[in-house]
Amino acid sequence: MNTLRTGMLLAALTAIFMGVGYLIGGAAGMVTALVIAAGMNLFTYWNADRIVLASQHAREVDERSAPELYGIVRELAQRAGLPMPRVYVVDNPQPNAFATGRSPQHAAVAATTGLLQLMSREEIASVIAHELGHVRNRDTLTMAIAATIGGAVSMLANFAFFFGGSRDNNNPLGFVGVIVAAIVAPFAAMLVQMAVSRTREYSADRASAEITGRPDWLIAALTKLDRGARAIPNPDVERNPAMASLYIVNPLAGMKSLFATHPATEDRIAALRSMAGAFGASAMPEAGAAAPRVAVPRVGRTAPRGPWG
Repeated sequence: MNTLRTGMLLAALTAIFMGVGYLIGGAAGMVTALVIAAGMNLFTYWNADRIVLASQHAREVDERSAPELYGIVRELAQRAGLPMPRVYVVDNPQPNAFATGRSPQHAAVAATTGLLQLMSREEIASVIAHELGHVRNRDTLTMAIAATIGGAVSMLANFAFFFGGSRDNNNPLGFVGVIVAAIVAPFAAMLVQMAVSRTREYSADRASAEITGRPDWLIAALTKLDRGARAIPNPDVERNPAMASLYIVNPLAGMKSLFATHPATEDRIAALRSMAGAFGASAMPEAGAAAPRVAVPRVGRTAPRGPWG
């Protein structure tokens, strides 16, 4: 059901893109937009990881430069039955993480420096397991395509102010079409993109609990992540809001409910609490409670054996 719904949402996003083309240039503009959308989807399929990683200024690390983080990813990937993804670090004080790539064989996982500094090793493991859940569910390509088309809708809408509304461009609605393209279309695209993201987060949260066997770790992590995202800005995402849906929590503070790229953190925590019995997790912490701090990953330290293994 999630797959069908996601496909419908992506189709709606492409339709919005074509609609903007129609409002700018009539039937010819719509056909042009369709061709551009098809080309963008093909380009994104092959280059989604490069686009996302470059836009977030992520730097690749290995077992020598970040042994503990690399060790966490490797052990969790093995538990999830996935190939070892490439590992990246984003120099940003906001605690957050994302995954990207067109398939499990071409996946990458990225964590911010803020995440590595703030979280305990168990909490980091739960966040990485969530991102590997996206990889296993093949959400990474879907979300990257949604982010690319969503950003393109906004960019194309801006062009409407310069190229829309004249008599010789076949715009069927004139200046009204320009206003719709410039204001309504990006807003509609944002809502569709948010819906795409929100359909995938619960399943990735469940995957984290399955991989680690400890939903309480992700409960503690989500509490810290939500608090950190509200307190610490993320300039890269502020410059390109279409990328917000890729992260484990919304990196743009102050967005809730219908206008949020993610489900409410309280709802995600409630869903994880309901898994406690199934996974046999004891000592489920209350929302806001701090998890015990152990061996926070630091570059240059030897990775101890994972506490879940």
